[in-house]
Amino acid sequence: MRALAQFVMRGPVQASVVAAVTTAVPLLFWIGAAVVGLVILRLGIGQGLTIGLWALLPALGWSVFGGDPTALAVLLQVMLMASLIRTTLSWERALLGGSFLAIVMGLTLPMMYPGLLDELVRAGVSFYEQYNAEVARSLGGDLETVIRDTMNASMAGSYLAVGVGMTMLARSWQAGLYNPGGFRTEFHGLKLSPAIAVVFAATMVVGPFLGLNAMLLVWVAGTPMFLAGLALIHGIVGRKNMSAQWLAMFYVALVLLGPSLMILLVVLAFVDSWLDIRGRIKPAGPAE
Repeated sequence: MRALAQFVMRGPVQASVVAAVTTAVPLLFWIGAAVVGLVILRLGIGQGLTIGLWALLPALGWSVFGGDPTALAVLLQVMLMASLIRTTLSWERALLGGSFLAIVMGLTLPMMYPGLLDELVRAGVSFYEQYNAEVARSLGGDLETVIRDTMNASMAGSYLAVGVGMTMLARSWQAGLYNPGGFRTEFHGLKLSPAIAVVFAATMVVGPFLGLNAMLLVWVAGTPMFLAGLALIHGIVGRKNMSAQWLAMFYVALVLLGPSLMILLVVLAFVDSWLDIRGRIKPAGPAE
């Protein structure tokens, strides 16, 4: 990956070719988005948008002719978040912008891709009727509505999650080439402000009472808080100079415990926004 980043930064021609080709090739769209993000972060929004146009062409092709908006949605997410980091140097604002864009996507997907959602809903209804008939009977006529909301939220939320991941990849490429260790320090210090943490928490709790898609709100508000929780764990491990094995065990536990540990991380991120847990931990000394 480092070699790819070095090649991309040789010039606009190389960056444009890599961005366009990888976006056009199925399952490689994420590389194209990360390349555009790297150019924005390093060379500025203007240069990044120029390279981004070459990636937008195949992404629009997949969206319009292939009926798959994934590449386009992820590319737009990365372009927005990378631009916000470039101008504000704030991951918090980038995540806030990405969450807002994810809500917009969640609202527009049913209108722009009704056929795709209908197909996913039919598959979901068929699955529950065949393999989980009890749930299907309990939901009755609401089964299709629940599945539609879930599919819509999962699509918009996954675009946000992948977009965040590719923005982080672009930032790590930038640090690896021009500021070794910079991304590690930046990620370890990622923390939400109390006001933004309250906004995200209120969105998840209050939104459903306003008739909004609860699953969509959990995705768009929970993803930044989950990331802040991960940053908290990484920051504590780094501050105490603990072995990487601790992180390995943490991620094994995350896979095994799943939603339970994810919810705990979200709660920890909220608490950390007020108490600054990392700042209260004494750094590891030479004796440690």
